[in-house]
Amino acid sequence: MPKYSIVVPFHNEQENVTALYDRLKAVMEQIGDSFELVFVEDGSNDRTYKLLEEIAAVDSRVLVVKLRRNFGQTSALAAGFDHSQGEYILAMDGDLQHDPNEVPQFLAKLEEGYDVVSGWRKERIDNMVMRRIPSRCANWLMAKLSGVDIHDFGTTFKAYRREVIQNIPLYGEMHRFIPALASWYGASICEIPISNITREKGKSHYGISRTFRVFFDLLTIRFLLKYMTRPLHFFGVFGALGVLGGSGISMFLLVLKLITRQHVMDQHGPLFVIAGVLILAGIQMLAIGLLGELQVRHYHQSSHRAPYAIDRLVRLRNPEEPSMLHEG
Repeated sequence: MPKYSIVVPFHNEQENVTALYDRLKAVMEQIGDSFELVFVEDGSNDRTYKLLEEIAAVDSRVLVVKLRRNFGQTSALAAGFDHSQGEYILAMDGDLQHDPNEVPQFLAKLEEGYDVVSGWRKERIDNMVMRRIPSRCANWLMAKLSGVDIHDFGTTFKAYRREVIQNIPLYGEMHRFIPALASWYGASICEIPISNITREKGKSHYGISRTFRVFFDLLTIRFLLKYMTRPLHFFGVFGALGVLGGSGISMFLLVLKLITRQHVMDQHGPLFVIAGVLILAGIQMLAIGLLGELQVRHYHQSSHRAPYAIDRLVRLRNPEEPSMLHEG
């Protein structure tokens, strides 16, 4: 079993595959401990998979995980984590914007005892309006809402202890919130500066539209961190306030009706409607909370469904036998 697993998702990165492999292999061989390279092919429509397959054909330390279609970065990382065997797991992008020479810094911090080591692009070179300002605002919000004091949630360049990352379910855009989710499990987290390298080849897959998806995931992560195991505490408060408010208005109208003999619907029709809506909405919120409690119970009692589908696994059987293992 290898000590280190390097997980790299690829999507249409044919210009960078070979160069990244060569540089990663050189760095990991210098470290001296056993390692594996887990390359996840996330539904590319160029020659990315063919190049990865050629690499796996000559290096038994390389595992290629080919997904059936493009599931996205988070799901690709989840596939890589699930199929890695190392005691320490490091994730990075496949576009060479993460410098393989910085990998030893991450691994050294894990050796010191940290559970999660997160990269920090301290000196950003991205476009100011399209990338840097939205990223700074998003990272500030994430830090405040999650309670994890790090500067850069967005980078994939992170390292984890195996037992920590295995406890974290990944879906949507949740890979950027791994430190926040890990903190919920009591993980120790540190941050190290990394270089922000300009992409030399290929086309970036990032855009301003991702900012909006991250915003909604941010709301999700805030809810999960505070109410993941007790959703009724969240929905129940609003439900109880609605029922109490509606009941209070209804009691006021009832007393008014009994004392003054007024026709409630003629004199206070809007208030009567508001009372009914509040009571119904409150009951619905309480019901949602109870359904959430049932879902939490189901979550803890059933196995998790993977957010990806494997097409095949490719790995050299052993150094002496040049045949590859393909699993559909």
